[in-house]
Amino acid sequence: MLRAIALVSVLLAAMAVPVGAAADAGCGERGLRVPGAVRSVAVCLPDLTTAGTVPAGHTDPADWAGLEAPGTVNPSGVPGIQIDGHFPDSSKTNPTHGWNQDSQFVIRLPRRWNGGLVVSGPPGVREQYANDRIIGDHVLARGYAFAATDKGNTGPAIHTDGRRPGDAIQEWHLRMAQLTQAAKRVAAQKYGREPRYTYVAGLSAGGYLVRGQLERFPWLYTGGVDWNSLFFASKGPSLLTTLPPALRAYPRYAAGKPGAHEEMLAAGYPAGSEPLWGYHHKNLWDFLQRIVREELDPSYDGAREAGTPFCAEGTGAGCDTDYEYGSRPREVQDAVRRVSLTGRIHRPLISVQGTLDVLTPISKYGDVYAQMVKRAGREGLHRYYRVPGGTHTDGLSGAFPALVRPMQADFLIAFARLADWTQRGVRPE
Repeated sequence: MLRAIALVSVLLAAMAVPVGAAADAGCGERGLRVPGAVRSVAVCLPDLTTAGTVPAGHTDPADWAGLEAPGTVNPSGVPGIQIDGHFPDSSKTNPTHGWNQDSQFVIRLPRRWNGGLVVSGPPGVREQYANDRIIGDHVLARGYAFAATDKGNTGPAIHTDGRRPGDAIQEWHLRMAQLTQAAKRVAAQKYGREPRYTYVAGLSAGGYLVRGQLERFPWLYTGGVDWNSLFFASKGPSLLTTLPPALRAYPRYAAGKPGAHEEMLAAGYPAGSEPLWGYHHKNLWDFLQRIVREELDPSYDGAREAGTPFCAEGTGAGCDTDYEYGSRPREVQDAVRRVSLTGRIHRPLISVQGTLDVLTPISKYGDVYAQMVKRAGREGLHRYYRVPGGTHTDGLSGAFPALVRPMQADFLIAFARLADWTQRGVRPE
């Protein structure tokens, strides 16, 4: 922890450079400096929401593709300042802006500010604009400043970042803390004072960061909301324990083999979610198992990087379908322990989890973390809502309208409850 705090301080110590030229002068963007950034470009925009940033080229719709329900209508009409930039980083997995530079960020400062700041990290291996639709538009419309990071590495090669297993994921926490401190100081430059309330919010890997920030860097935040969060624990569960059973059993389930359905249920994949399994097997389970395993247990497949896609059950050594976390050497658990959560939150946290989530199944992820918080004696700081019919991303509600309930509204209700809890003392049920 002390090393982590020291690293954040070092990352912020670098001198900022002046921001670039703005499209429209006169909104105060030219004097803004992002502490620690080696590049920052500020621009005045008539609308900071995606209704304005998409046509103006100040976001990337591909970054949030599939995260929201079809037909979702978002708020718009929030003028202000957008700052894009990056902090010093030796890795180059993020190609956005042609910078080919990691630790990129975006900060948005609305003209009409309510005194608050919301900071987020992206789900999965997406980049800094991933939360623009599901979080950014909504909090900006409520008057909050909004900041988002790419977590320090992106895409299918995150495991190439860092020197030892777990470094890439560990960096996610440090980059979130770094951006939060910098965004507070930028807000103070713009508005004359630092935010009175600072919240951290996110989906999936971004939700994992919410929990991690409230455990590791709680002094930076007023509270947080996590949504279908990723989870790591050194003795399980994690993606390394829940994905291999699905990779083994699903092909047999799809072929109608006896016993396979029971194996899926035993691995935590809930009854009623069966129509979602095929999509996740094809698009997510194999990909995420291989890159997360390569990050935390690179020796498993020898010199190969991130294994063999869709290797068949029974292939043997190096096949991620056959991966057994419990049989791996102690150093693998040590790597997972570095990125594990503890439940020892220090600020109010609201968690929302869908009951039909088949990437982070609720019985192995949301339920387990709620119990972990309770065992840590922090139950009074936690509210946990199980959302019937919710799955990992709302985009699947279009393909499965009779099955999947979009969770966007539940997230926004949770955020409003967190604000009432922390600003007005109204404790949520």
